[in-house]
Amino acid sequence: MIKVIDTHQHFWKYNPVDYGWITDDMSVIRKNFLPADLSIVLKENGVDACVSVQADQTEAETDWLLQMAEENEFIAGVVGWVDLRSAQIEERLKHYSRFKKLKGFRHVLQGEEPAFMLQKDFLNGISKLQQFGFTYDILIFPQHLDAALQLVQQFPNQAFVIDHIAKPFIKDGKIDGWKDGMEKIARHQNVYCKLSGMVTEADWKNWTPYDLRPYIDVVVNSFGTGRVMFGSDWPVCLVAAQYQQWLSFVKNYFASYSIKEQEAIFSKNASTFYGL
Repeated sequence: MIKVIDTHQHFWKYNPVDYGWITDDMSVIRKNFLPADLSIVLKENGVDACVSVQADQTEAETDWLLQMAEENEFIAGVVGWVDLRSAQIEERLKHYSRFKKLKGFRHVLQGEEPAFMLQKDFLNGISKLQQFGFTYDILIFPQHLDAALQLVQQFPNQAFVIDHIAKPFIKDGKIDGWKDGMEKIARHQNVYCKLSGMVTEADWKNWTPYDLRPYIDVVVNSFGTGRVMFGSDWPVCLVAAQYQQWLSFVKNYFASYSIKEQEAIFSKNASTFYGL
């Protein structure tokens, strides 16, 4: 059996103020999702561990995620949030470096203008991550790829990962502009990519494996099997697919690959990137 680490999932205690992005058509996830819920899902699907990723841009949530990680062994790492633009960023990173399971940080860049990530104060924050051994998750849409490329070019030794393959327009079948951007950013060996969040960019009720395959083809051809990793985006994925559906799709896609490559994609790349 190949070990599986889910590199991307979320927890929350739902309320409509903090989670206003959960719209009416996503009502299936308008409820609490906690470690007790996920542990059942992971056991049912033979998944060994997970990385919990921020969904609310507060240090309070980061602290909460760390607390749950300490209480639940299957949570192997946490990607939290900290204000990278803060004048006290080095002090905050030093504080968080005391927590063994805190692996990196993320900002919801998809909700910002592309120029946000090229601001001087944001770049200063990114420049401090490597000395503390922290990774950075890049959450963007295709229109952010040019700015993201400029970002990673400035920090060749910083470990970056593209979340949700940069959310291409799968539902509309658009691929070209996104493909070009992904190929360019993949040339930087410090950038990895998560195979996650794809079903929610497809037609939620009618997607098929044939809709998704061309996009995974681009990712694998660009990043190789040494820099891609599996993620579920649970519970967000539930608006379009059950956990088992998504995991089975990814496993089937890579079924013809060597055992070594499958081990890399499902666990070893994650362990290398996040230091699990």
